[in-house]
Amino acid sequence: MVPQTGNVVFYTPTGEPTQEFIWNGTSWQLFGAATDILGDLAYKDTASGTFTPSGSVTFTNGNKTAIVSAAASGTATYTPAGSVSAPDFTGTTATINSSATYTPGGSVSLTKSNKTATVSPASSGTATYTPDGTVGIPTISVKTAGSTTTIKNPTSKTVVTDMSVAEPSATAATGALIYYSVSGETLTLKQIVETTGASISTNNVTVKNGDAAYESSQPSWTGTGVRLVTGNISTADSASFSGTEATISSSASYTPAGGISQPEFTGTGARLVTDNISVPTSASFNGSQGTVTVS
Repeated sequence: MVPQTGNVVFYTPTGEPTQEFIWNGTSWQLFGAATDILGDLAYKDTASGTFTPSGSVTFTNGNKTAIVSAAASGTATYTPAGSVSAPDFTGTTATINSSATYTPGGSVSLTKSNKTATVSPASSGTATYTPDGTVGIPTISVKTAGSTTTIKNPTSKTVVTDMSVAEPSATAATGALIYYSVSGETLTLKQIVETTGASISTNNVTVKNGDAAYESSQPSWTGTGVRLVTGNISTADSASFSGTEATISSSASYTPAGGISQPEFTGTGARLVTDNISVPTSASFNGSQGTVTVS
């Protein structure tokens, strides 16, 4: 067959989609895959969907009863009839301790009188009294004499303290040294001769060169005993109470020791049944023929 311009052929390579070719007069030109124009169901063998048929279902019902069993979990819907026996209590004797405070009504009357008391010296504490008296003058004496030594004691002497020159006169100057003499026309000069000697004379005298040690005799005290007494002290000789009767109230809390036995339940078994339940015993469908269109 000789192709004519515009002829279309389909070619399906192995494992590939079908391809469409058109003859353009000189060669086959790929026009496009033919599957491009097909829908999603073109290569499916089966398909599923939903369909509501036209018509109605008719049921034939009958009343039934059913046994109600206890569920493993969930909210309780039934409490059986019965009673729980009273539990037995076993305990031990205990002591209740209670405390309360009470202020009695009334007054206390005291009979008082003044007393005096002897004051005795305390064994310790600050002194509060100095007795009247005097302390004797102690005797001071040398316990050990101080050390002594010997020194020279000077004696006063008259010595020349100065010399001067005076004119001779008919009256000789007191203490003057005449070192010349005149006889006729002869002048005789005399020499001055010194006489030496100690300026003072001494003798040994013992003097102290250290302090002595002194001691005193034990002083004696002479005084007058004084009795110390307190002033009047008001003390109670007797007391009386005048009051009114009152009631003491007290409260306490107590928890007994012991335990309660496990209670037992005694009841009557009850069968739970439902009321009549309408359930279908058979069913029939009444409908009309319809057409399903798939594209």
